[in-house]
Formats: sequence, C-alpha cells, structure tokens
Amino acid sequence: MLLFLKSISFRSLNHQDFKKNNSSCKELTTTSSSSSLPSSSSCIFLTVWRKSLIFSCKGFTVIGSDGNLVYRVDNYSRRRDQTILMDASGKPILTICRHKKLRIVDNNWFIYEGEVLGDHDYKASSLRKKPIFCVKKQMKILHSNINVLAHVYYHGTSSDKTYSYIIEGSYANRTCKVLDAKSRNVVAEIRKKQAVIGGVTFGLEVFVLVVMPGFDSGFAMAMVLLLDEMFS
Repeated sequence: MLLFLKSISFRSLNHQDFKKNNSSCKELTTTSSSSSLPSSSSCIFLTVWRKSLIFSCKGFTVIGSDGNLVYRVDNYSRRRDQTILMDASGKPILTICRHKKLRIVDNNWFIYEGEVLGDHDYKASSLRKKPIFCVKKQMKILHSNINVLAHVYYHGTSSDKTYSYIIEGSYANRTCKVLDAKSRNVVAEIRKKQAVIGGVTFGLEVFVLVVMPGFDSGFAMAMVLLLDEMFS
C-alpha cells in the first residue's frame, strides 16, 4: 500500500525542494526565543493527503520527507462528533471531539490524549477523561478580524479569555498559520503543495504541513483535522 502511495509522488519533496522549504522555515523562526528551541533547528515537513489508507473510509494519510508513513486517520467509528489521530502503527495519539450542548452544536472542539471511546458508552468515556486543549471557532459575524479562524486554549476550557494559540489564514486555500498568542511566532503552517514534476498538479487534497522546531507535530496535525471539520 505504501509503495502505491509513494508512486503517486509523496516523495516529490526532493532534496532541492526540502532545502528551499527549510530556508523559508528558518526565516519564520528567527524571532523565536533560543531558550525554547531544542538542539535541532530543523523544521518538520509533512505531506498531508486528504484520503484514508483504508478503502471506503474517510480520513487522512500523512507522509514524512523520507517517504514513510507518520500519521493516519481512518473513520472506523463513523461518528461525526469525533476524530482519532493515529501513528503509523495505528495507535491512537489524540482524539478530537466536537462539543454539543442541549442538542445544539457549539463552536468548541476538545482534544483528548489517546482514545476517548472505550468499550462502554461514548459520553461516559469522554467524561472520565479531561481534555488537554479546547479549540474555539471564530464567529466572523462577531469579530472584525476575519483573518482569524480559531483560538486554542489550554486545559480544555475556553471560559478563560487567555488563549494559547491563534489560527489564521484560509483553510479553503490551504494557507494557514498557527501562532503563539504571546510571541506571535509561527509554530506551524499549512502550505499548498508545490508541483516539482512538469504537468503535475496536486490541488487541495494534497498539501504540506510545516512544523517549527519545538512544536509537537501530532498537535499540529490535530489543528489540520480541526480546520478540516470547521471549514470543509
């Protein structure tokens, strides 16, 4: 299966293209505090394919710059209110749940560590675990800054007005940035996939996720999944 994926140009981020992207990545991180960065100053480049590895399932396939599978999303449960991000082996990393209150859909999404859905009732399972993040979709009609898509809060609550990250840009055009709320530094970015082979166009189904040094790539991919749910 992975050989098939590679054959449709998941390795098209070749060495020259990687050098070009890595250069632009360094430009984005020059304003970051050196104390908050790990020893490696290299960014992570992930090619995101908006398609599941499993036939007839909706999901995502995420490939690293070396051509190997990194993350996957397969809609096993077919629940519209939850999405599970898994590693290459299929182990759940994060679960994204949409908050519903009194049968009215709210604009809040919760991110849980691991898998929320157990062998018993889904609601009871979600209550036992505490979310690690809450992401609130920006209501355009209530705010003047239409460039802001969502705000990310620690500890799974948006009651505190102090948010940790801001998501800006346009997911429809695959041009988004996740920014640290205090420093305004870019910690992750969604970019259009640039064709490196003549005549090949990727469209919107294949794009690039750039993760800056010191930021968790799994959490960055969770932001992609949230944006897809919010704006697709």
